[in-house]
Amino acid sequence: MSTLVLYELEGCPYCAKVKNKLAELGLEYDSVMVPQSHDERTEVEEVSGQTGVPVLVDEEHGVDGMPESDDIVEYLEETYGGAAA
Repeated sequence: MSTLVLYELEGCPYCAKVKNKLAELGLEYDSVMVPQSHDERTEVEEVSGQTGVPVLVDEEHGVDGMPESDDIVEYLEETYGGAAA
């Protein structure tokens, strides 16, 4: 099992941005699709304290629920990209 988990919503452009970065870096991750309705997104809310997506969990690096696609992309680049080498 991957230590990266991405909470996402089908057709979400912000989620796509994060998925593109994961693919670019060749990272494996587990995808958790959240319900369309914010009221039903209890799992992602428990992880991150909010119902928006995307949310990234990186157990290996102690990231419990990072929201905001730009922050996630920056984190992935810094942690797993060329800057990490």
